[in-house]
Amino acid sequence: HQKQVGPDLFRVFYTIWKETEAEAQEVCLPPSVVEHIDESECVFKLSSSVKTSRGVGKIAMTQRRLFLLTDGRPGYVEVAQYRDLEEVKVFSAPFLLLRIPSLKLRVHGRKEAFEANLKTETELWNLMVKEMWAGRIVADRHKDPQYMQQALTNALLMDAVVGSLQSSKAIYAASKLAHFDRIKMDVPMMIPKTTADTLKHKINVSVELAAPQAVDVLLYTPGQLWVSVSGGKMMVFDASSWSLIQTCQVGNAKLNCMLGVDKDQVWVGSEDCVIYIISIVSMVCNRQLTEHRAEVTGLALDTDKISHKVAYSCSAEGTIIVWDVSTLQVRKQFRLSCDRLLSVHSCSKTLWCCSRDSIMEVWRNGTLKQRTSFPEHQRVTLSFTLLLAEREELWCVFGDSTEVYIWHIKDTVRLFHRMVLPDCIGCFGMIKVKNQVWVGGLSLSSTKGKVYVIDAERYEVLKELHGHGDKVTALCSAEDRYVLSGAGKQDGKIAIWKVD
Repeated sequence: HQKQVGPDLFRVFYTIWKETEAEAQEVCLPPSVVEHIDESECVFKLSSSVKTSRGVGKIAMTQRRLFLLTDGRPGYVEVAQYRDLEEVKVFSAPFLLLRIPSLKLRVHGRKEAFEANLKTETELWNLMVKEMWAGRIVADRHKDPQYMQQALTNALLMDAVVGSLQSSKAIYAASKLAHFDRIKMDVPMMIPKTTADTLKHKINVSVELAAPQAVDVLLYTPGQLWVSVSGGKMMVFDASSWSLIQTCQVGNAKLNCMLGVDKDQVWVGSEDCVIYIISIVSMVCNRQLTEHRAEVTGLALDTDKISHKVAYSCSAEGTIIVWDVSTLQVRKQFRLSCDRLLSVHSCSKTLWCCSRDSIMEVWRNGTLKQRTSFPEHQRVTLSFTLLLAEREELWCVFGDSTEVYIWHIKDTVRLFHRMVLPDCIGCFGMIKVKNQVWVGGLSLSSTKGKVYVIDAERYEVLKELHGHGDKVTALCSAEDRYVLSGAGKQDGKIAIWKVD
């Protein structure tokens, strides 16, 4: 079975692909037509002039809809938006003693079907419209516009294949590209109701990149979403449209943590031992703090008794630095004895510091107040800690455990509570929203990403959300209205969830 395409055939295919692209760009729509479609819409395919049940003209295909560009004085007749389609099929329309191949579309809310005598173009348009319709179904189901873009590419590939083969096998070959029409009813493409009701939107952060990238850290500042992907790449999205507004390079190493400071700065801790300070207004890195000697793993903010803002940073080898936010000078520096310091939290008069092997409460001068070690079998797997100061609780999750450990900060000698998360291999992030704790993890049954929503007062799992193709690696909250989750490189997307 031959899998390869010869150079001559590929040359014809590529030429037709580019010619179709050029033809689409040359389509000049009059203002009376343009006013009916969105600014971002483009005509990607135009049929020859055909007779339809709504008049004579050319059928235009955009990424959102089909419409008829009527002959004579060009006019606009809406045929259907893809999400409103109910049936797409080929039929033979009687004409004198002949039967002409035609396309029939049934549209939600309309009694009369739309019919077009597309003749030799009928089979191709049938395939293309079905693929766009299926792409819309899958995109709506997953709240992910990227699927619609992929469906459009598939439809245009079908067009190029039919144009380049010019044989009876052309339609059969093109049908092999009908990816979404084939999979739309597959079980993996179906989404559980709880997930569908909670999921609002998806952002593909890897769309402009050569390969999917893991989402390492997420941070929300008013009106903006900050995303770090591998190799120091930072992306900033508009939080109303979720469109990309800026990218910047922050070193070349993996970024571990982010912190919004003073409404005009974002501090970013990197594996290269540097804290990068980025202006929220210009989105440019304008300062670097280079006092750490190991990778920066955690950042926290506090206001001391004289109302001077101070920030805390920690690095993997145990160093904690106290910064004066206004002057960016080091106020204090001390080192804890531990195995890979992961995070620092400020609470009342002490700092809570978590490492791979223990939890430490430390006075602000660096003196150790108390230390709690983890059970031996979990020494190397602590992945994330969350301090709930108002509840005086410290929550911990582990990279290869199904359990959430909860300590009361006034008594860390004994474990206060332990939860077992259903269908879970491990957890990699947590965030508190209202009276809930959201935990990002990896599903045991599907080995895909999963988000658990926990009632923080009753310690009960309220929801299990399935929205990622890889483990959930990052979480943040947008003003307690939405939670955003980012996943590993097999997924490379951000899901936006509605908070109850």
